[in-house]
Amino acid sequence: MDIFLIRLLQFMLAIGLLVLLHEGGHFFFAKLFGVKVDKFYLFFDPSIWKWDGSLFKWKPKNSDTQYGVGWLPLGGYCKIAGMIDESFDTEQMKQPEQPWEFRAKPAWQRLLIMIGGVLVNFLLALFIYSMILFHWGDTYIPVKDMTLGMKFNAEAKALGFQDGDILVGTEKGEFKEFSADLYRDLSEATRADIIRNGKAMSLQLPGDLNLLGMLKAEPSFVRPLIPAEIDSVMADTPAASIGLQKGDRIVAFNNKPVDSYNEFTDQLGILEDMMTGAKTQGDSLKIRTATLVVSRNEEGGTRKEDTLSVVLTPELRLGFFVKSITGLYEPITKEYGFFESFPAGIKYGWNVLAGYVGDMKYVFTADGAKSLGGFGAIGSLFPPVWDWYLFWKMTAFLSIILAFMNILPIPALDGGHVLFLLYEMITRRKPSETFMIRAEYVGFGILILLMVVANLNDILRWLGYM
Repeated sequence: MDIFLIRLLQFMLAIGLLVLLHEGGHFFFAKLFGVKVDKFYLFFDPSIWKWDGSLFKWKPKNSDTQYGVGWLPLGGYCKIAGMIDESFDTEQMKQPEQPWEFRAKPAWQRLLIMIGGVLVNFLLALFIYSMILFHWGDTYIPVKDMTLGMKFNAEAKALGFQDGDILVGTEKGEFKEFSADLYRDLSEATRADIIRNGKAMSLQLPGDLNLLGMLKAEPSFVRPLIPAEIDSVMADTPAASIGLQKGDRIVAFNNKPVDSYNEFTDQLGILEDMMTGAKTQGDSLKIRTATLVVSRNEEGGTRKEDTLSVVLTPELRLGFFVKSITGLYEPITKEYGFFESFPAGIKYGWNVLAGYVGDMKYVFTADGAKSLGGFGAIGSLFPPVWDWYLFWKMTAFLSIILAFMNILPIPALDGGHVLFLLYEMITRRKPSETFMIRAEYVGFGILILLMVVANLNDILRWLGYM
């Protein structure tokens, strides 16, 4: 529960900040051009019976704008006078046009009002990334320094990779760190540069690997190879009960050779699949009863192999830890001065946006639709402990997503309004109010459908059906 609350608080804080600043972008340009703003709300406030739906509302003296917080935490809105938006206030549009209304302003001013939110979100992301680099620097482990190499799945091995290969880069350049960008480069590359047994060599790749398939594969297409050497043992666990200790190496599990911790976790994954078919407690116990072959140090520097029998926990855990990546390799940190951080932050943010936009093509596939996530999936991206570095990094990423999604040419989104404004500026013809209202309804319906699908995926994943 504590983890849930920490993630929920981080999610609410990030979304609240991003929505306020996004709507603030619309508000700023509206006020700049003398357009009346009727309401400025965090969250939506649909009325319920005699209640207007506001948890809080305030209208400053001599102000046209009512500020408030609604009860439905699905975003927020800035209700601009004389504009057809998600409020569907058609009564105002039936009145004579007023000079302080959105519809009375030149198209270029209306365009700036509409892109104001996206502009603020994008600039905010770049600013946050810059401040992250200024305050914390850029800490990472270069992929070429991972001297133990990588662990590859069957698909990767069919392309010529071997366990233990050290990845260096592709024709696009050298790999920086092990991240989604590495997968993205491999998926688009026609050549992979590696070091095998101390010798530099290259492998030919097709150039069109399915990135989503690479990321979702079990086991993964490629992972840093982690030795199956025990670093510490938790008290009162199966590992402690059979005498496992620091320095022991697992060399076999259930009569299957184990060459790395990666292979060990793959074998646990097979047991997890078997557990789904367990119908009785006896079935579960049989699956959880396993044998380990452990290589351990003896006096004089020799090693001895012992075969041990152990009953795993119901969650299929033994209760030991191995060294993490940061324990195996020394990270490097590149620090930035205040003014240096801005071009670096802009470059970092632009790369994040480019990667996200490039990956959008997978959304329109069956696997991509299943990968859509709602509020639960987004919330789970935040760390289980409060970490300001990860919080701001995630907030910047969400800000970029919010900017990109809002600029898509879908009615009811900012991009839909921008599309119609560009049409008006090119043709000198304004779409009719009837058309705009119908388009708004269609766009709103599309958004509701996407939201239902994304959150339904969350529920199905939680229930174990996806």
